[in-house]
Amino acid sequence: MSDDIKTRILSELIEELEQDKLVLPSLPEVALKVRDTVEDENATTKDVAHVIATDAALSAKLIQVANSPLLRGSKHIDSVNMAVTRMGNTMVRNTVNSLIVQQIFQPTTDITDTLFRSFWTHSTEVAAISQALAGMARLKADQAMFAGLVHDIGALPIIKYAEDIPELLEKPDVLAEIIRELHTVIGIALLSKWEFPQDIINVAAKHEDLTRDPGGTPDLVDVVIAANLQSYFGTAHPLAKVSWSDVPAFARLGLDTEVSVIDMEESGDSIRELQASLLV
Repeated sequence: MSDDIKTRILSELIEELEQDKLVLPSLPEVALKVRDTVEDENATTKDVAHVIATDAALSAKLIQVANSPLLRGSKHIDSVNMAVTRMGNTMVRNTVNSLIVQQIFQPTTDITDTLFRSFWTHSTEVAAISQALAGMARLKADQAMFAGLVHDIGALPIIKYAEDIPELLEKPDVLAEIIRELHTVIGIALLSKWEFPQDIINVAAKHEDLTRDPGGTPDLVDVVIAANLQSYFGTAHPLAKVSWSDVPAFARLGLDTEVSVIDMEESGDSIRELQASLLV
């Protein structure tokens, strides 16, 4: 019976996606306005701050991130304008997009609420670890943080879809299998709809490919693959059994496969603090 449900739902989801009928959420207006303002050559820091200030919850979270280990500073940030000044327009855009993701999906059942909380906890941990690993690839920390946060974004439309299928909600293992099989392809569709950069879309598409070895310099996909595996270190998750020495991303990043960045004294606390600021 479980296999029948899985096969049917997979077929329905794939058909709706291929026919462009699957409901994919749009970015909120404030995120679009931040993007437009940041890309406007004539826009000032105050202009960017003014747009963000129209959303009280977003403003509070941005200030919280500005005071996080991602941006250590001697002066405490207590206004949106100060946060934007410290962070710079590009980092503000990435951070706003990161914070918006949590607001887009509002579960309506206990089961999907639990799934969403699990998704968000994992995503924020991968985001925080990705930020810590970014320097090893000479990539921007805020880009890596955002890439880590949205690597599993394709799971959310599936979770939302399941809310209208009681028989699927009663079989969380089947739902988890469907998410595992489809979250990358749906992630590509969602991030493409949101018109995010190709390197971010690549993360959603390829972070499950543990054998990926494209040559050249390390990139965001390498960072997220390594961060994702490290997030499962010491857990019962199947990915916790993967030998890091067999994963090209670690070698491409020059990482010691015997050491988890989470356990490194200089990184562990920063990772936990940044994750906490994203979780709130």
